[in-house]
Amino acid sequence: MANYKRIFLDGYKYYITIVTYERNPILVENITLLRESFVYAKTLFDFEIDEIVIMPDHLHMIIDVANAIEYPKIISSMKRYFSKHCESKYYDSMKQSKSREDAGYMPIWQKRFYEYTIRDDKDYNQRVEYIQSNPVKHGYVDTIDD
Repeated sequence: MANYKRIFLDGYKYYITIVTYERNPILVENITLLRESFVYAKTLFDFEIDEIVIMPDHLHMIIDVANAIEYPKIISSMKRYFSKHCESKYYDSMKQSKSREDAGYMPIWQKRFYEYTIRDDKDYNQRVEYIQSNPVKHGYVDTIDD
């Protein structure tokens, strides 16, 4: 497995992508639980969500964290809360590898998440535009105003 290095820079915002296991489209159906998961994470960590889009099988967001080293913990706590409270009917038909089972993973989330450190206003605006246009890209709406 690759040895990923994350960057932790206080004062920067982070663009995050989180994907469900095998792109299982469970997020919109469980939007209340997903909101509760973020509320739970906010009880543990100091962060704000500047932008977010929830798609059936993934989400993109820009977060502003008080302590940069905590953003992986924020994601982890949110994913754990969601996994713990998600009804098994949403994932019990999912097959996963023996190594995932042995490690105690539930077939809800991909193990990792994508992170990008936003460097300036232009970078930030590009990420916001991507987030806002994602439902159009995937054919869920016709325009970003929908």
